[in-house]
Amino acid sequence: MRVVTWNLWWRFGPWADRREAILAVLRELAPDVVGLQEVWAVDGGENLAASLARDLGLHWDWSPSPAPERWQRRIGDDTVGVGTAVLSRWPVVERAVLRLPAPAELDDGRLASYARLDAPGHRIPFFTVHLTSGGGPVGAVRREQAAALAGFVAAHRHGTAHPPVVTGDFNARPEAPEVRLLRAGGLRDAWEHAAPGEPSGTWDTANPYVAHADGEPSVRIDYVHVGPPGPGGLGRVLAVRRAGAGPVDGVWPSDHAAVVADLAAAGDGPAPASGPGRPGW
Repeated sequence: MRVVTWNLWWRFGPWADRREAILAVLRELAPDVVGLQEVWAVDGGENLAASLARDLGLHWDWSPSPAPERWQRRIGDDTVGVGTAVLSRWPVVERAVLRLPAPAELDDGRLASYARLDAPGHRIPFFTVHLTSGGGPVGAVRREQAAALAGFVAAHRHGTAHPPVVTGDFNARPEAPEVRLLRAGGLRDAWEHAAPGEPSGTWDTANPYVAHADGEPSVRIDYVHVGPPGPGGLGRVLAVRRAGAGPVDGVWPSDHAAVVADLAAAGDGPAPASGPGRPGW
């Protein structure tokens, strides 16, 4: 199963051209399931998740932010919504949405979305999330959001042998407490398992849309987390890489690169040996 997570940078920049670049990247990847953040929808008009799903031949599920006003003020258009979405090769048979906790001065309606996917053999508990951005004291807000996410995953991971798959933009580095909190709850960072030491920056200073201080390094803030494998290695991480990390016909698709993870079906062979950065799971 191929999993993708991608923050699509809402309606910022040359969004119409970027939409075509996003589609081109996803079409080439041929994913089975995609977790998307900063997805736009216009009142009475196009929903980006719906249009991408149509063009890719996938099912889709959209969760709009209940508080889009801060976003809308940034582009001066109160007809455009923002939210998270799931695109899936298989039907969504159950769904839920969690509004993430945040103080009033920072609350812009960030969400975690859950979709249970009717895949052959085992239904998949799939999640995507967008944590609050910012430095300094905002880290404490993200920790509270990550704790709420962990509870949300625990409440919806039941009834299937397939491990939960948790994707999203955490706006935090791998060593941050809010990311470590998920690992403490039994979820594993696919990148650390399958590609330790490989270039991993999803917030990349090579990207012209990324505002950064001179000399600031690229960092990974987007993740695929997976629970322990099921019977026969079901859901084991086989490979992980970036995508959308460069221009498509001269257009950068987003200010984030995507993360692509390939997960095993049951019986896809033995797990790799344990080693530095590669726990035997």
